[in-house]
Amino acid sequence: MASPPADDQDFPTPPRRERPSRLIDVAVALLLLVADAVIVVVAALLLVAVGMGTAPSPHSSRPEHSRGTPVLAWFVIWGVPAVAAVGAFVYARLRMPATAVVQGLFTLVCALLAVAWTRMLLS
Repeated sequence: MASPPADDQDFPTPPRRERPSRLIDVAVALLLLVADAVIVVVAALLLVAVGMGTAPSPHSSRPEHSRGTPVLAWFVIWGVPAVAAVGAFVYARLRMPATAVVQGLFTLVCALLAVAWTRMLLS
């Protein structure tokens, strides 16, 4: 039996990561789907509640003064879609396609909610 060339022996090939089983991928995707749905529903309800609370009263004759939005609120509003995007990328790198798709859709919904929150807060 012939031995491999000397330069191949110096650099062993890195072990290839096994992808998680399809059952684990689907289970994690379903768990995240439920958690993401709760987050989206709560964010949408908060959007409606805050929007209705900041709307000017039709009986009020004087305009309300504009108040600034705290920086922390902007970090939360735009941080959630950013974290969701990182999560989708990580699951894609872990070769968990079902979970990556769920997190990708959650990222899209979070970005749409962030745009709605931004429009509401700036108006």
